[in-house]
Amino acid sequence: MTLDLEQLRDFARRYTAAWCSQDPSNVADFFSPDGSLTINDGTPSVGRTAITEAARSFMTAFPDLQVLMDDILKHEDRARYHWTLVGTNTGPGGSGKSVRLSGFEEWQIGADGLIAKSQGHFDSADYNRQLGTNESLR
Repeated sequence: MTLDLEQLRDFARRYTAAWCSQDPSNVADFFSPDGSLTINDGTPSVGRTAITEAARSFMTAFPDLQVLMDDILKHEDRARYHWTLVGTNTGPGGSGKSVRLSGFEEWQIGADGLIAKSQGHFDSADYNRQLGTNESLR
């Protein structure tokens, strides 16, 4: 499905709000039932249940999680959603350190108007530096 830029902006604004809701199923609702989310070339989370758990891992690690939409761009049959994550790692086993990290997701929109495939990217070395750890969320 092809979305025009204004439809895409509205979709991205609502997706951003879902990430800020502290309800990971709200994020999964933006994906096709068999959609996938891959973060930094990790193992894909396929289907809404797996995507819910991937979102939950960030929301648990950062109880004050805020995601800011930086931009949304169209690239042929794909969209690129640029974001900034802001939060304090005070979840279970957290470092207590604040993080401000930018990245993007490249989306393929399915026939149902939802995300069929999302490939997310962020600088994991910068993420680890801000957390003061060698571990990363995937």
